[in-house]
Amino acid sequence: MSTETLQHVALFDKCKNFTRADEVRAAGLYAWFKPISQSEDTVVVIEGKPRIMMGSNNYLGLTHHPEVLAAAKDALDEFGSGCTGSRFLNGTLELHCRLEAELAEFFGKEACLVFSTGYQANLGLISGLVGRGDVVFLDKLDHASIVDGAKLSHGETVRFNHGDLAGLERKLQKVPVGTGVMIIVDGVFSMEGDIADVPNLLKVAQKYGAALAIDDAHAVGVLGPNGDGTAAHFGVADDVDLIVGTFSKSLASIGGFVAASEDVIDYLRHNSRPLMFTAALPPANTAGVLAALHVLRREPERREQLWANTRRLQEGLRSLGFEIGPTETPIVPFLIGDFEKTLTFWRKLFDAGVFTNPVVPPAVPPSQSRLRTSVMASHTAEQLDFALQTFGRLGKELGVI
Repeated sequence: MSTETLQHVALFDKCKNFTRADEVRAAGLYAWFKPISQSEDTVVVIEGKPRIMMGSNNYLGLTHHPEVLAAAKDALDEFGSGCTGSRFLNGTLELHCRLEAELAEFFGKEACLVFSTGYQANLGLISGLVGRGDVVFLDKLDHASIVDGAKLSHGETVRFNHGDLAGLERKLQKVPVGTGVMIIVDGVFSMEGDIADVPNLLKVAQKYGAALAIDDAHAVGVLGPNGDGTAAHFGVADDVDLIVGTFSKSLASIGGFVAASEDVIDYLRHNSRPLMFTAALPPANTAGVLAALHVLRREPERREQLWANTRRLQEGLRSLGFEIGPTETPIVPFLIGDFEKTLTFWRKLFDAGVFTNPVVPPAVPPSQSRLRTSVMASHTAEQLDFALQTFGRLGKELGVI
């Protein structure tokens, strides 16, 4: 046996010492990586039993839309299963270009660039534009992809308290004139469900010569007069410099995009490493997104039903006595507090046939553990009422309400 084999590998110490997941498994409360064996939009089969899906971001209920599925199948036949190369080299399809043109028009921008995931869109945007000597400002509740994009850049990262625009302005005042500055925030914050104050963010950005980027992952198909996002919701789409988004929520697939001026997009095409060194979005996904975008635009009644369902869930939870925080959107969390009680609540809901998402430390402070629900346009009134009745019964049983 070699000396190298006998040596202790310190790198793996953290792995051997990580016992939290095993402890939760032993208690029968492990809530993550649950394999879904069958999906029918609002109902999934896990561990052999059907459960109402109250944790999905499939806001418009398009993952099983026949037009979306047919487009994906046709693209498989026409282009094959994958691009086997990056957009920069051999992986750009006519489908990608068509999707970029339609998204640019939809968001009112000159151009658009499609990435393989929404996560990579933020990595590619921030690391591509923020260089040495530049500064990027992040809301403390921004998504992890924004935080990681800032880490990947060579610029300075400054974080400000959630929604604290006075605090943001004080920090901006310390930046030397002429410095390249980006402010990037979620349009809809994924854990709280609240909406960014884009009009006042825009005023601050313009005052200090900063580019404003909005991550509309949870806003596309949800906010805006046509489902065209947070900036459109406030009527300021023309003034917001950069709109980022994902296809893994309302657009029922995977992938991401950045929409901006033509010169910014062309720069990113040639300087964004997460775009240039990753295989392109597969044909079936690209075609499915195009079809989902067409349905989104053609059927505004889906968005209307989404909001009707959102009101039903929010009002129902509040009337039962749950604390749901500042949510204004189909993301509806309710506070439990204690870590173990939150997982117990999750387990009892799961056993009763309702799937939710537990949000626990380090994602939130120790006393702020919660269950995060989200609603779809395709949820029936009966499904929502069953979920609410179950929430109420278990909330009383566990002393949450």
